[in-house]
Amino acid sequence: MAIYFRRRSPLHLPITLSVSLMALNVTLMVCWIILLAEQAEWTALTIGVVTFTMILIGLSFWLALTIKEIRLNHRQANFVDSVTHELKSPIAALQLSLETLRMRDLDEDKRAEFHAMMAEELTRLDQLIEQLLEVGRLDAIGAHERPETVPLQTLLYRCAESACIQHHVDIERVLTFDVPRISIHARRMMLQLVFSNLIDNAVKYADDPPAVRIEAFPTGADRVTVRITDNGSGVSYDERKKVFRIFYRGGSELERRRKGTGLGLYIVYTIVRRLKGKVTVLDRVDGEQGCTFQVELPGRVNQPESTDDSSGGSDAASELSTREEDAA
Repeated sequence: MAIYFRRRSPLHLPITLSVSLMALNVTLMVCWIILLAEQAEWTALTIGVVTFTMILIGLSFWLALTIKEIRLNHRQANFVDSVTHELKSPIAALQLSLETLRMRDLDEDKRAEFHAMMAEELTRLDQLIEQLLEVGRLDAIGAHERPETVPLQTLLYRCAESACIQHHVDIERVLTFDVPRISIHARRMMLQLVFSNLIDNAVKYADDPPAVRIEAFPTGADRVTVRITDNGSGVSYDERKKVFRIFYRGGSELERRRKGTGLGLYIVYTIVRRLKGKVTVLDRVDGEQGCTFQVELPGRVNQPESTDDSSGGSDAASELSTREEDAA
């Protein structure tokens, strides 16, 4: 299977063949029209024109499907390269650490350092496997849960905390929140997958130093809009729809410097559609470098009930805001 995926078929061959056949078809059709028009064979002329037209349409469809299949093959090849690298890297690091611990007599501080690194690699491996499993069970995600009123402030803050821990950055320096007390009536697990992937991407692909802004606001009587903005290199206009395709990652996987599998945004797109929402990629409103991922979701836009969960999220966000003001 991997060998099949790695065969990156060139596009020029099917394109050249299809264009040649189309040109031949058009030439034959023109000759047919001229020949039979001179002889006033209108019935044969009509049948011939219809036949040549259907052949031309068939060739066009064949070309379009062939190009689509080759591009999917390229994305699958990139996916296999990416997953192979992502699986080998933590395994190699674990193997090296175990050999070092076994062959050398290290002090307690060094051993603790190696143990921490091994735990980090195991977490990375677990997250990769979990993401691969999520793609396989997208249709079943959240099926066992009942929709509930989820405080958006708490959910976004916890997703941001997880992303910052994963990428070893300080949440107070990287994240800026502008999230009022809004609740969404949906399945919590589905919302968590959507915003975890988007915030993780924003932190991962942000510039150095990273700066990510998360804002939410009600739109209409029953919808919520969440915007996640980063200061990375942005997404070109031509790729703004492609990034949500399964396996898609721009460029060659062998030349890439960022880790990933090309599955995160596909998961986001699929879940948002199941929630009857919409996700898009936009330029930053302020015109600066970076991009904004905007998610529009249906749900109740109201003041959440006073629960431990919501108050905890509010306290956490308020604490973050206070720290930012103190730092300023």
